[in-house]
Amino acid sequence: MEPATGAWEEDYSRRGVLWGGATNDLPELPSGSRVLELGCGNGKTLSTMIQRGWDVTAIDFSPRAVSLSRKRCKGIISSESIVADARQAPFKNNTFDAVFAIHIVGHLCEPERKLIACELAHTIKPGGILFFTDFSTDDFRYGSGFETEAATFRRGTGIITHYFSQQEVIDLFSHMRPVSISIHQWQMRIMGKNLMRSEIKGIFSK
Repeated sequence: MEPATGAWEEDYSRRGVLWGGATNDLPELPSGSRVLELGCGNGKTLSTMIQRGWDVTAIDFSPRAVSLSRKRCKGIISSESIVADARQAPFKNNTFDAVFAIHIVGHLCEPERKLIACELAHTIKPGGILFFTDFSTDDFRYGSGFETEAATFRRGTGIITHYFSQQEVIDLFSHMRPVSISIHQWQMRIMGKNLMRSEIKGIFSK
């Protein structure tokens, strides 16, 4: 088991469901759309996706995460969760109408980020859409931890996080057409301080 995989597996085994609530800001897609979610975690986003009537496949390289995801979405036939590595996605070319990469690419080192971007270009159907979200360099946690490469930091759990600029996201998915790139920011109150969370959201079309 690779170090990154082991760190996530340990985190899910130790802390269980890491994220609660529901995801309510998903885009509109036609009912029946074939959708891939990368890094499904404990199923927080997946549980919302399947309520949209999409045919969803969710993958995660952590067996513990997939187990939690299956438990959360048990009995819903329009989805499946499988243990798989997005860097070597086990899918044929031109399979999905849409792919969601929400806080997954930023947990990879630069060569792996480029690899996964190439994988997605093959997996998405012509005319299909990629929805990308990851933290930006304006996020308050930028610079926290040990810097393993430019703008990439490893914290105590052993999990790395890369913080993106808008241009970097465009360059990473240069083989696809950018539809929109935006910054989403909000305040998080921690120990009496208001701290800025900052995400980059990108939509790309093949």
